[in-house]
Amino acid sequence: MKFFNSLPRIVQFILLLIPGVNWVVELIVRITAVVEKPKGTHNILGLVLSIIPFTGTILGYVDLVWVLLYKHLLWAND
Repeated sequence: MKFFNSLPRIVQFILLLIPGVNWVVELIVRITAVVEKPKGTHNILGLVLSIIPFTGTILGYVDLVWVLLYKHLLWAND
């Protein structure tokens, strides 16, 4: 999660813009968020929603906008 947040905004934007890549990035960031903060229910909710391919892709596009506005993924902030 910290690795993704440390990337430049343009790289985050590009990673979340490409459909297949945004789902993989979602899964990786959500898994690391759960590992780093296992008691965070919002992290677990984000991971469960990201596992489903269609929902994960839609969540990736929501996160695209969220990253532009708030500089972190939805339900995966530090």
